Amino acid sequence: AGMRVAVVGAGVSGLTATKCCLEEGLEPTCFEQSRDIGGLWRYTEHIEAGRPSLYPSVISNTSKEMSAFSDFPYPEDFPVFLHNTQLLEYLRRYVERFGLRQHIKFGTTVVSVRKRPDFATSGQWDVVTEVDGKQTSHVFDAVMVCSGNLSEPSLPLHCFPGIERFQGQYFHSRQYKHPDVFQGKRVLVVGMGNSGVDIAVEASRVAAKVTVCTSRGAWVLSRVFDHGYPWDMVFNTRLMSLIRNSLPASLSWGLTNYRVNQWFKHENYGLQPEKRYFLPVLNDDLPSYILTGRITIKPSVKEFKDNSVVFHNCPEEEPIDIIVFCTGYDVSFPFLEEAIIKVENKHASLYKYVFPTHLQRPTLAVLGLIKPLGAIMPVIEMQARWVTRVFKGRRANVSSPVYQNAVQTGHILFGLSFDEVLKTDCLVYMDNLASFIGAKPSVLGLLCRDPRLALTIFFGPCTPYQYRLGGPGHWEGARQAILTQWDRTLKPTRTRVPAGSSSLFPSFLTVVGFLLLLAALIFGF
Repeated sequence: AGMRVAVVGAGVSGLTATKCCLEEGLEPTCFEQSRDIGGLWRYTEHIEAGRPSLYPSVISNTSKEMSAFSDFPYPEDFPVFLHNTQLLEYLRRYVERFGLRQHIKFGTTVVSVRKRPDFATSGQWDVVTEVDGKQTSHVFDAVMVCSGNLSEPSLPLHCFPGIERFQGQYFHSRQYKHPDVFQGKRVLVVGMGNSGVDIAVEASRVAAKVTVCTSRGAWVLSRVFDHGYPWDMVFNTRLMSLIRNSLPASLSWGLTNYRVNQWFKHENYGLQPEKRYFLPVLNDDLPSYILTGRITIKPSVKEFKDNSVVFHNCPEEEPIDIIVFCTGYDVSFPFLEEAIIKVENKHASLYKYVFPTHLQRPTLAVLGLIKPLGAIMPVIEMQARWVTRVFKGRRANVSSPVYQNAVQTGHILFGLSFDEVLKTDCLVYMDNLASFIGAKPSVLGLLCRDPRLALTIFFGPCTPYQYRLGGPGHWEGARQAILTQWDRTLKPTRTRVPAGSSSLFPSFLTVVGFLLLLAALIFGF
């Protein structure tokens, strides 16, 4: 019999994990506690315990070409940034296309995952599941934890003096569904992540007043970037990554600072970040809503009173009726023994953000516990491709001296708190994992054989199809998908084309391209 793998959860991570298992000839069983696939992306009006919660207006922050699974492009007529219903539809098509449904057990909760007594030699796990109150025990050769980290709200009320006196209503952003709750109210949003800004913008359309308070500020990017192209297709290219990672940190920071302030000067809007970190907030409306007085930005909360709030460095009280705490989520795996993933001070020791470092056998992996600057779906898929090959014992790279040394010296602490999330470029990380399985594209190698493709890969957006050009899981359609990526991006918006209009994508790239590539070669890759 083949190697049996338990996959926990049937959201983005669980689906691609199941598909990668099948691709490698493993036998996956995917356990999903709800009655359907989709995880975070399946909207439900009521909030279910242990499941992420979505508000109906959520739209993806990353464009469809950058967010696709690497061998399954989005339909060309789908919009460039996707409403949650369209993303769910894409996941349904993925399940259909790769025959995943038969491997998913719905309505099944994973209660516990424990090492078997002979784990040191077998690497096996005892997995207990529950259906309608009845528990069953299984033995699996490996486990992929795909349950996400957006279902345990973090609400540190002790950090907010006077909250117990506050007479109004308050709730965590997880509870938010519709803006009508804010009708005519004075609203305070605490925290400036993507949800906080989204909710503030929605609230400001119906509320009397909206204030957002933030201790650290944030860069704000619009989905609509240079010349109207999607932000991530301009930002996440191999050329940009090479520049960002070759420059000294201060210079790289200065460049980014200049770049993001081109849209609007963050300092003038009260948004300039305190620290030198770059995990931006994506929102198309915030600056104009600040400019029109709908939203005001304030420093962090000093204390709450009966019907008001006092901010640090601001003497006057601000009257408020309702507070939304957009304070993020705690990482929790209730079915795992605490010893398996040690989370201390919001840090977990995971090799490459995936494998718990102190297990004698690399037969348990955590997927998607990462916040890349870019699309998470292809990153999770790459993790799954690597993990399934490690499980099979091919090119494992976990038995490597580097891993063992990292384990001994503790050089793999993974920051789980917001300002210590993955510092590396998601492109560097993807390349790193791809090199473990032999799927990293070689721009230099392609330059001789297929110069057009090489230039597109280097100067164009780093779309996931690049990781299917060769190696295991090679996909015949990868080259074509890369060369037509701009066609699929522009198809849904170029719906009225005047006579004599220009070609689809700026072709100056190919002209300038060759010269720049030569320069890059002189710099050295």
